[in-house]
Amino acid sequence: MLTDSKHIKIVDYDYSLPEERIAKHPIAQRDRSKLLVYRKGTITHDSFRNLPKYLPKGALMVFNNTRVIQARMHFRKETGALIEIFLMEPVRPADYERVFQSNGQCSWLCMVGNLKKWKDGRLKRIVDIKGTSAVLSASINGTSGSMQSIDFEWDGRFSFAEVLEAVGELPIPPYLNRETQESDKTDYQTVYSKINGSVAAPTAGLHFSSEVLDALDSRGIEREELTLHVGAGTFKPVKSAEIAGHQMHSEYVVVRRHTLERLIAHQSHAIAVGTTSVRTLESLYYMGVKLEINPDTTQHNLHVSQWEPYDLEHNEAGLVVVRNRAVSVEKSLRNLLNCLERDGSEALHSSTQIIIAPGYRYKIVDMLVTNFHQPKSTLLLLVSAFVKGDWRQIYNYALRHDFRFLSYGDSSLLIP
Repeated sequence: MLTDSKHIKIVDYDYSLPEERIAKHPIAQRDRSKLLVYRKGTITHDSFRNLPKYLPKGALMVFNNTRVIQARMHFRKETGALIEIFLMEPVRPADYERVFQSNGQCSWLCMVGNLKKWKDGRLKRIVDIKGTSAVLSASINGTSGSMQSIDFEWDGRFSFAEVLEAVGELPIPPYLNRETQESDKTDYQTVYSKINGSVAAPTAGLHFSSEVLDALDSRGIEREELTLHVGAGTFKPVKSAEIAGHQMHSEYVVVRRHTLERLIAHQSHAIAVGTTSVRTLESLYYMGVKLEINPDTTQHNLHVSQWEPYDLEHNEAGLVVVRNRAVSVEKSLRNLLNCLERDGSEALHSSTQIIIAPGYRYKIVDMLVTNFHQPKSTLLLLVSAFVKGDWRQIYNYALRHDFRFLSYGDSSLLIP
């Protein structure tokens, strides 16, 4: 399975996407977007507000509650050169919650625009925070791959969250080919977003309104939330001919004890809202496998690397075999609960770099709500793996029926 998946040719996941089919803005009422319904090879379509009627009563639906931060900042040097700093990952404090609460200073790994004009020295700008002027400064203290480690300092009376609110700009996908507008501050957040940390929205969730959520509740569908902070790597195109040459980005995840318990109560099955929820849920199985191999593994070392799921020995049912015994999904999830019990923790904090491509066997997700993704993207590979290769029929239908594509576009419910 590993060999076959690694040698997938990305050109086989290309399709023609006219520029006019890329939604530049969402429709006025987010739950009035179109919904494509794919059920075991048959396709129909409806309005997204009718999604609940297609879901089995009593099912478990999992949402990503991450919130997009105003991650883009601009500084101007005394020479007049404009420098753009794009926050990517916290360094000091390394914890997302703590870094936003920081007073006075913090450090981030950042992408820097016009870096050649900023070799050294401290950048400064005066910002207005709640009617008070404060000086924000930025200085480079190292390099990590293509990113710079940047120290920020400011008036300590304010938190870094307040600084970003005053000076930051909400990043929107590069393929929209336009500047961020005031409306994006609302449009590019899900109605249930809570936890600051993403630089891109989990866009499948943008269709949900309070009315749709209420309808889910009325149908007896349980809702659980997890957190995966989406990185800019989600937009990284696959440039290699085979996907073996593509390096996936790593993303920080948080899953509460209660969510693990609800998954077990639902026989380890869930409806995932968005590919970020998929990647988190499917990573949980392999995190639990690590604990099966070594019960003393710490949360920090539960990280799932890109090809790790493919390197392990699996049985015919797709379960990992450890010491001649298959590790069930329930056993894997219970291993995670035992880890939390040992640590005295209410939530699992880890990260994942998993790539889900044709050849992958899904363990937890059996229904998926997702948007329509870019040609030759890892997200399209994930969808193809989910619908057992039938992605082209889905995308051809969407193109013929005037569906809107990408982040602000329409949605689909996939039931393989």
